[in-house]
Amino acid sequence: MHYKIILASNSPRRRELLAGLDIPFEVRVLPSVDESYPAELRAGDIPLYISREKANAYRNLIQPDELIITADTIVWLEDAVLEKPHDDAEAIAMLHRLSGQTHEVFTGVTLTTSDRQQSFVAESKVTFATLSDEEIAYYVAHYHPLDKAGAYGVQEWIGYVGVERIEGSFYNVMGLPVRRLYEALRGFC
Repeated sequence: MHYKIILASNSPRRRELLAGLDIPFEVRVLPSVDESYPAELRAGDIPLYISREKANAYRNLIQPDELIITADTIVWLEDAVLEKPHDDAEAIAMLHRLSGQTHEVFTGVTLTTSDRQQSFVAESKVTFATLSDEEIAYYVAHYHPLDKAGAYGVQEWIGYVGVERIEGSFYNVMGLPVRRLYEALRGFC
């Protein structure tokens, strides 16, 4: 790799997934990056737009030997985004909506150097079993999913007991489609 890799994310899951590629990297996060998006955007266009906006916030800070990775993940159900819940009540409501349904998870990823930018979006479909009130309450009380799009982490207890099927990348559902990222990084070599 000709570049020093910078992951621009506070997500411990993204750090873990990128570390799994055995590529040295450092984490660099700006204090506040706008994650709003135009209301007319739908599905995968939303995280793609946000990942590019995050990348653009770093554009003037990139050294010639650096490559910045930015990403954003959304949960898409019934033509609407399920973002990170604000509190336990909202997390419970989101999990009730996901229960017994198939939803989509989209992750937009942007790789940026001082003279080049490449973006892609990955999609996975996740089917949840019907969850009981007790299962949902247990998960929210014990795993506190307020930092997760759609109020769940597939790698946690809820994924073990609630996910019936995934079509597409499991790692995309965690927040970073590592195989696609690896291929994109190879293109920068």
